[in-house]
Amino acid sequence: MNYEDLMKKFGIAPIDAKLSERIRKDAGDLHFMLRRGIFFAHRDLNWLLDEYEKGNKFYVYTGIAPSGGMTIAHLLPFIMAQWLQERFGAEVLIEIPDEEKFLSGKDPRLTLDRTKELAYADALNIAALGFRPEKTKMFLTTEYAGALYKQAVRVSKHIHFSIIKDAFGWENDANIGKIFYTSMQAVPAFLKSVQQGKNVPCLIPLGVDQDVHFRVARNAIDKLGYYKPAIMHSSFLPSLKGGAKMSSSDPDNTIYLDDSPQVVTKKVNRAITGQQSSAQLQKELGGDPSKCAVCQYNRYIFEPDDSKLNDILNGERKGTLLAGEHKKDLAMKINRFLEQHARRKEKIDLESFMLRD
Repeated sequence: MNYEDLMKKFGIAPIDAKLSERIRKDAGDLHFMLRRGIFFAHRDLNWLLDEYEKGNKFYVYTGIAPSGGMTIAHLLPFIMAQWLQERFGAEVLIEIPDEEKFLSGKDPRLTLDRTKELAYADALNIAALGFRPEKTKMFLTTEYAGALYKQAVRVSKHIHFSIIKDAFGWENDANIGKIFYTSMQAVPAFLKSVQQGKNVPCLIPLGVDQDVHFRVARNAIDKLGYYKPAIMHSSFLPSLKGGAKMSSSDPDNTIYLDDSPQVVTKKVNRAITGQQSSAQLQKELGGDPSKCAVCQYNRYIFEPDDSKLNDILNGERKGTLLAGEHKKDLAMKINRFLEQHARRKEKIDLESFMLRD
């Protein structure tokens, strides 16, 4: 994946060393995903920090459209949102659009009843990441439509069908639910401003592929007199088989949050590494961490300690770390994470997080 090309195509700016240092200064620390360039680009993040430094605190908005089991890759924006909550004292608003995948029509099994069931499973997984219920609210779009719809209508007046059609590559046979969806998704980016009667800055951490919704929506929000949301873009967690992006539609190469330890170990053992074709050649020539899914899973989530990560990458590079022990270590980390996550879910009072009309 060429992220420099994406930045040029989307008109987004890099999170460079100067901006990273500013975040570190305001937050008192810098998340390892920022240190490592996993969150690599932004819209208006300097403006957001200007407002924060003037005492105008921001809130965080992000979300997920339920379509199946939640994966490790889905966690990236929520891990960042939870860190922003802890470091900046930000309130967090999480939309779970249970209508989106139903409207897409790609999977006939995704009825509204099924997407609602999946949405609540996602909400529980998100809450278990450590969000504070007094500062975190989640909602399903169909259950909070009363609060959203009036504002979505205002947004929709400023988004022409030709814009949506071009942005998403749709043809004339796109159903009108899909066409209207971006208007609903835009509302949480200024909902706090509506509720408080004054402009409140909003920051959206998201996967770079989701930027399209807000490229469309930000101009409409601005026309309504509200602040455009700032955005932080993350890169994609690679597939275990070495593809640019982990996909929930490829279950053999994706780690789900409900995978058993045996399943995780089996999947990791099949993962692509950057190593040579034999142990002897690996010892002699070394490997390429950039091509190694095991190295990348450590880099993205499972080894937050930079010193330990460097040991892993150097071991791959110098040939002192062989595939068997490399994979065994990652499988152990993932299973420990999933076990702890499952225990935290058992203690969550999900109702304390939920918003409904």
